[in-house]
Amino acid sequence: MQLTQRRRSLFALLISVPFTSIGAVMSLLIAPGIIGQTILVMCQLWLLFLPVAWLLWVERKPLKISKPTRYDWLIGLALGLLMFGIILATYWFFLRDWINVNDVRNKLQKVGNINQLFFKLGGAYFILINALIEEYFWRWFVYSRCEELVSGRTAVFLAALFFTIHHTIGLAVFTDWRMVLLGSLFVFVAGVVWSECYRRYRSIWSNYFSHLIADLALHIVAWQIFFG
Repeated sequence: MQLTQRRRSLFALLISVPFTSIGAVMSLLIAPGIIGQTILVMCQLWLLFLPVAWLLWVERKPLKISKPTRYDWLIGLALGLLMFGIILATYWFFLRDWINVNDVRNKLQKVGNINQLFFKLGGAYFILINALIEEYFWRWFVYSRCEELVSGRTAVFLAALFFTIHHTIGLAVFTDWRMVLLGSLFVFVAGVVWSECYRRYRSIWSNYFSHLIADLALHIVAWQIFFG
């Protein structure tokens, strides 16, 4: 029974985790534009519906949605503000001198014609909605599957590693090796923190609240790079 569950979890990871990287590679490298964006959306839809389908039809468990508690708000706010400060301070003291703004802007225009209105709307989506989707997918689904394969602490680092891969691809497209290394490290550490929070509290809400605050900081930095 245990072996069967481990095989199921491994299969679940094999049919889910690679699609984040496939979407990134197709939209940023192989087919930037309409085709790549379409494939990216299809991959995201797959990752949105797969966890629920897996729960209902493979594991045959009911879907339960818990409400955020006061503790979730407090933990999320504390972690989020810490991440917010680290991101802005790192950009202000280091990344401003590392990033070739014109090069990044030129590469972005190859992916799509980005204006300020589109950027604001996209930012609102990534801050409010995508952060929730990522916690739902990476912590509730992926971390839980990792935990069925390896011990809890090892699962924390394994899930964080999976979470980092597609972010590293995006960084490699737009920035140099210093940003790739530093950005990947930051994403990995954030993934470890969020996976550990889920391991302890079994709730995605504190992660979501801190994630959206961190994404707000990233959006501010991106605005300065693209339009500042």
